[in-house]
Amino acid sequence: MKKKLIVLTGAGMSAESGIATFRDADGMWNNYRVEDVATPQAFARNPEMVLDFYNMRRRELLNARPNAGHTGLAALEKDFDVCIITQNVDNLHERAGSTSVLHLHGELMKSCPVNNVNRTYDISPDNPDIRVGDTDPGGHQLRPFIVWFGEAVPMIEQAIRLVKQADIAVIIGTSLNVYPAAGLLNHVRHSLPVYLIDPKDVPTDRQGIRHIKTGASDGVKQLTALLLQS
Repeated sequence: MKKKLIVLTGAGMSAESGIATFRDADGMWNNYRVEDVATPQAFARNPEMVLDFYNMRRRELLNARPNAGHTGLAALEKDFDVCIITQNVDNLHERAGSTSVLHLHGELMKSCPVNNVNRTYDISPDNPDIRVGDTDPGGHQLRPFIVWFGEAVPMIEQAIRLVKQADIAVIIGTSLNVYPAAGLLNHVRHSLPVYLIDPKDVPTDRQGIRHIKTGASDGVKQLTALLLQS
């Protein structure tokens, strides 16, 4: 039976694909206030601004390609039961070939009606924008299928269950600052190996983490070599 490899990925996973990160010095939040584009209140106050922000991000994603880190994780499925839990809203893991991806914060290429965020619709790459006046079959305005600040994270309980089943845990490109996702590390059994791939130091209370101090692509390559020789 294959060992269960749980991978928690954040913005640094997709940085090499050209997807702007939020929290770095040149990150996207420097150009936009969270309160203006990523809260339910912002959407109620100025839906056009919020929709335009995510339309821009969607077009950025359509021009991006999976990097070697994404494809490297997909390749690990040959030897491990890999489950990716991502804080990212892009679809680069899926496009790289990963078959088990849980999105904690929603998916950029999906929309949902304002009255039911659990009902989703795929967004066509040929028509990627959502506009004020775009509605579902029931006549309800569509919004991005994104978990905004102040909203519940509906997939967190499923993520916790998966993390508790892990034989090996890997963290890639996340600052471990955003909760509840940052708390997932607390559910990894203490006896298990944990690998961290990030070019920066990431503060954590967990002891014994093996830090591969590089970006996602080179880091996944090093990780693969370590896992296959162990």
